[in-house]
Amino acid sequence: MRCVWCDSEYTFTGGEKLSFEAILTRLEEFDCNLVEITGGEPLAQKNVFPFISTVCNRNYEVLIETGNFVSTEEVDTRASIILDIKCPASGESERNHWPNLSRLRNDKDEIKFVVADMADWEYAKTIIAEYNLIGRAKAVLISPVYGIKNLQEIAEAVSTSGLKVRLNLQIHKYIWGADARGV
Repeated sequence: MRCVWCDSEYTFTGGEKLSFEAILTRLEEFDCNLVEITGGEPLAQKNVFPFISTVCNRNYEVLIETGNFVSTEEVDTRASIILDIKCPASGESERNHWPNLSRLRNDKDEIKFVVADMADWEYAKTIIAEYNLIGRAKAVLISPVYGIKNLQEIAEAVSTSGLKVRLNLQIHKYIWGADARGV
């Protein structure tokens, strides 16, 4: 289940807007103990931090997928963080909030690099080494941009690198297409 915070309302996959209490009620209806909070930059929403704690208090496993533009310092420590480090081809690498790397927990948190080309892969390798991310995160994910022409080249470079990283495709885009929402 994916839940995206929108200030005083929440949007579930499918676009339906619900209040805080309605979201908590809906969570109970699912036969799933995992909640992932994602979409844009969820940590930029002022009320997301108490929401995360409330969901954790209800004994859900909580994943926060952040674009790494905002500090993770206030995230409830019971939640796991998937930190997206922006690579140069994204045009957003200067927005990375580097202090977030000091809060990584090797038993819970993951790092994700979305790579568009071999220069991004080289950048990812540099950051992985510079910040010792293999030892500081539970997993390091390399996610090639959907639809790139050099996917095989990147996959081969990742697989032969000797680094303990995982190639992570956005499988929903391959199944339903790049523009599909709510899948």
